[in-house]
Amino acid sequence: MVIQRAMLRRTLRGVGIYLVLVVIAWCAIGPILWALSASLKGDGDVLDSAPVPAAPRWSNYGRVFELLPLGRMLLNTAVYAACVTAGQVFFCSLAGYAFARLRFPGRELLFVAYLATLMVPLTVTVLPQFLLMRAFGWVDTPWAMIVPGLFGSAFGTYLMRQFFRTLPAELEEAAILDGCGTWQVYWRVLLPHARPAVMVLAVLTWISVWNDFLWPLVMIQRNDIATVTLGLVRLQGQYHTQWPLLMAAALIVLAPLLLIYACAQQAFVRGIAQSGLGGR
Repeated sequence: MVIQRAMLRRTLRGVGIYLVLVVIAWCAIGPILWALSASLKGDGDVLDSAPVPAAPRWSNYGRVFELLPLGRMLLNTAVYAACVTAGQVFFCSLAGYAFARLRFPGRELLFVAYLATLMVPLTVTVLPQFLLMRAFGWVDTPWAMIVPGLFGSAFGTYLMRQFFRTLPAELEEAAILDGCGTWQVYWRVLLPHARPAVMVLAVLTWISVWNDFLWPLVMIQRNDIATVTLGLVRLQGQYHTQWPLLMAAALIVLAPLLLIYACAQQAFVRGIAQSGLGGR
């Protein structure tokens, strides 16, 4: 009887966990499925309860490229994201290595002060950054999208520092015995072992730049250097929005992110677990 009760409790607990996971998964996937359904409908059929229209309008995806230079916007955003991601990976890994492995006066105090910048809301820094970009003459230029995020971030530095601290000290000691300097230890020995953390930082940075809306809205006016988030906003009408076209454009913008995450999923999950961000 006791064994049966224990088995029943485990079964009920397992069923409850799966039900919660199903609800969470539906909350994440449901809006995407609705957007896919709406993108294949006519303008007056968006609120129709039928999940799959009788005559899907695949032409909505083609019309998006006719109304917007979406291809150019996708290319612009990819270039911005690639440049910022490369800069973040390099400078954050370099700073993380310094905070994790090098000993210098005030290291812990400087690291805590750097982490404290995470408490500053993004909206507080928008105006000072805008004034700097205007002083440099970079307003409405690609430099305004690339340079501010190029030289690392507090979160990225923290992520790389935590991962570097998990690597055995024997790696560094053996490299020093072989005659490696500080730069060679970082570049040739420790950084190759930090690929999971690098992948996590790269994916998170790419997604952040790809989805950013506030900074491009402040800095960019021209369509030829606009990002995809600005394109989605400009597709909305002042009095009437063609929701099927907007949903089609949103799915086109979402597709590269899904592809990147699908390709980097294993390394991403492994990096989260090994860097200490997984709750361990």
